[in-house]
Amino acid sequence: MFGGIFEKNNVEDKIRTFVSKTTEINFWKDKFLAQKILKKKKFFEDISNSFNNTTNELENLEGLLELASNENDNVVIKDCDEKINLLLHQIKKTEVKCFLSNEDDHLDAYLEIHAGAGGTESQDWAQMLRRMYSKWVERKKCKFEIISEHRGEEAGIKSSTLKIIGSHMFGWLKLESGVHRLVRISPFDSGSRRHTSFASVWVYPVVDDNIKIDIKENEIRIDTYRSSGAGGQHVNTTDSAVRITHLPTNIVVQCQNERSQHKNKATCFNMLKARLHNYEIQKKEEASESLAKSKTDIGWGHQIRSYVLQPYQLVKDLRNDYEDTNPSNVLNGDIDSFLENSLFKLKANKH
Repeated sequence: MFGGIFEKNNVEDKIRTFVSKTTEINFWKDKFLAQKILKKKKFFEDISNSFNNTTNELENLEGLLELASNENDNVVIKDCDEKINLLLHQIKKTEVKCFLSNEDDHLDAYLEIHAGAGGTESQDWAQMLRRMYSKWVERKKCKFEIISEHRGEEAGIKSSTLKIIGSHMFGWLKLESGVHRLVRISPFDSGSRRHTSFASVWVYPVVDDNIKIDIKENEIRIDTYRSSGAGGQHVNTTDSAVRITHLPTNIVVQCQNERSQHKNKATCFNMLKARLHNYEIQKKEEASESLAKSKTDIGWGHQIRSYVLQPYQLVKDLRNDYEDTNPSNVLNGDIDSFLENSLFKLKANKH
């Protein structure tokens, strides 16, 4: 029923592996490693428990459905059908969890949004995307904080960086990287003409503190500038915002959400560390020709999803053809189906 992705014996083997690690003499000496292993153990235990509970419920429903069919009890038969549909939904949720077991999937995530060409139109679209992801995070009962943001002159945002904190946030969002396209009647056009806007999204993991990334002083440039926040006495009075450029890779990170330049600098270094870690992972992936080809679909100019508000209502993921005819719900954060279908497609491509 789980399509081969979930095998009970495989998960139980992983649980036994984690349990055996907890019995090692030096296990509790490294608190960070201990917490990491116990968190993974709980993750696999939750999957195993969900599998067992679903199996038991299906067996009970099978027996009840057989009795109801023999007695032609249509009320019970209908009730069984409804419960089976709920269980199938739960099975899909459990199956998706199996796709979130890669090395970095459990980590928090940085999410960057950049407006494309088109001025106010694209900047407004970038802000709509930021709101969509923020609403999704709230639906997950997780948290986010704005690390850096540059507003448009008239409306919207030129760019925004969010740190999203919660269970498996990187695993959930990692396939959102790419260009997102909006088609609508422009609220900024006096002629009420239809406009197409683009914004790019890039997601990378917040790396663990125990991951060592060597950043040499002669390979970075640190710039400070005045914050462009929401206002107040502090804004535009001190050079508290920090931008760090990693010269060998041309990676740029920036932070302006703290009043202290020292704190912004520390956040920038954490972001740079995460970006370099992700950069190394991507280099390894690109060693495989098939993966390198698939990654061309998420470069700038290669849209992954279209959000059409006019002349019809449709959101379509162009990588797996999944569609939703209610853009309002999607833009209000109801994107689980898109995330799940992307994960299913990724798994299918690997087989």
